[in-house]
Amino acid sequence: MPHRQLSIRKRCENILGHLDLTHPFSLDVLCARMAEQRGRPIRLHPLPKEAAESGVCGLWVGTASVDYVFYEAQTTPLHREHIVLHELGHILFGHNSLEGDDTDGSAPIVLGRTNYTTRQEQEAEMLASMIRIRTANAGPRVPARDRGTLARLESAMGYERGTDGG
Repeated sequence: MPHRQLSIRKRCENILGHLDLTHPFSLDVLCARMAEQRGRPIRLHPLPKEAAESGVCGLWVGTASVDYVFYEAQTTPLHREHIVLHELGHILFGHNSLEGDDTDGSAPIVLGRTNYTTRQEQEAEMLASMIRIRTANAGPRVPARDRGTLARLESAMGYERGTDGG
């Protein structure tokens, strides 16, 4: 795994270690817990049609009192959840503006995703994926006949599964 990816992964693992993820996973519960910790609500809304048509599939708008997370509505529920997790990743990492932009806090924070070329986008994307993996691993146990195949696939992708196979 390239050094940059390893560094991002370690940062994601640190954040994951502080998240109290429910089993079974609930996006609503995660949002409520994050809102409680931040002392401000997180509101989820579908993206306006025009924004979705422009190629944006997710957007975080952070104001002084509320975090708004917008997601592409015309997609599968799993993809929609991943989009929201990605935007929550920006919040959890404390991303405040697009890389290279300065903000004095007087304007709302607006982060949207159309690609994954910046470090912030890569961090948010990896954290969203790792949350899904962590919560999926807490689900039903993998049948014995599939464990070897899944272990090889996870190893090839750089993930390590517990020795219990579940």
